[in-house]
Amino acid sequence: MRQAGRYLPEYRAVREGVGFLEMCKDVARAVAVSLQPVRLVGSEAAIVFSDIFTPVEGLGVGVEFAPGPVITDPIRSEGQVAALAQPDPRHSVPFVFEILRRLRRELAPDHIPLIGFAGAPFTLATYLVEGKGDPSRAFATLRGLMERQPATLRALLEHLADMTVAYLNAQIEAGAQVVQLFDTWAGSLDEADFRKWVLPVDRRILAALHRGLAPAILFVNDAPHLVEAMLDCEPDVISIGASVDVARAAGQAGARASLQGNLHPEELALPRERIFLRTREIAEAARPARGLVLNLGHGCLPDTPVEGVRAFTDAARALAQG
Repeated sequence: MRQAGRYLPEYRAVREGVGFLEMCKDVARAVAVSLQPVRLVGSEAAIVFSDIFTPVEGLGVGVEFAPGPVITDPIRSEGQVAALAQPDPRHSVPFVFEILRRLRRELAPDHIPLIGFAGAPFTLATYLVEGKGDPSRAFATLRGLMERQPATLRALLEHLADMTVAYLNAQIEAGAQVVQLFDTWAGSLDEADFRKWVLPVDRRILAALHRGLAPAILFVNDAPHLVEAMLDCEPDVISIGASVDVARAAGQAGARASLQGNLHPEELALPRERIFLRTREIAEAARPARGLVLNLGHGCLPDTPVEGVRAFTDAARALAQG
């Protein structure tokens, strides 16, 4: 689900004394930690180390991490949206593409796929408008824009969509073989609002990507009520959170898309044999879908036991080998 993280001692060693944004821009460090899950726990693909806010600074938005993203001047007016820049990401965040190129060279001899990613417009907008994350998922200021300034929010989402298309296509050109669109906070919407505010934007992004070179995954966190709407965005794969019933989602997906997911991160603390059993259960439940990428329903927790992650990758490999 995510790049290498806090559960790995080796990651913490590389990260020691380095700020998060600095880490994302440090090519050598980012390459090293992107490779750690493959080298240390047996992951069968690598995801580039970065953050969904990496390209946002290029828009002229001030972002700090404390520890999550904090926006210096939240966007709440048409004038602020109109003032946003739209740079070529190859020039505004060149380090991302150098990281991808180096990773592709490292991974190619072993035929290990490289995954790129971006934050989707609605999820980015929740931070840009609210000014910071909202654990309650209420997003009161954003919902106020929906009601009172819909044109402002629509313009912001469209601007972010243009940025995301350019950013993901540049990642594909630099070597990403799969791309994932993270619309983490879209699950806070009911289906009607998702279809009004999110679906047209995400579908436009997915349609504009170089999908012949890199399939596209759409992730919406813990949104059982949005599986059908996610499918209507027309990705190659829908990534489902841990609260989604796999069998039901697989039946909805059918031949339209593959699934990715959805072991709960906390289950990585279970005994090895239980992780193997849960992995088999997920794979069996997903059979009606076109295919399955075994994965977590969200990122690893900081206290995740490394042996649990290894057990999961071992279980996935055992299934693949019959």
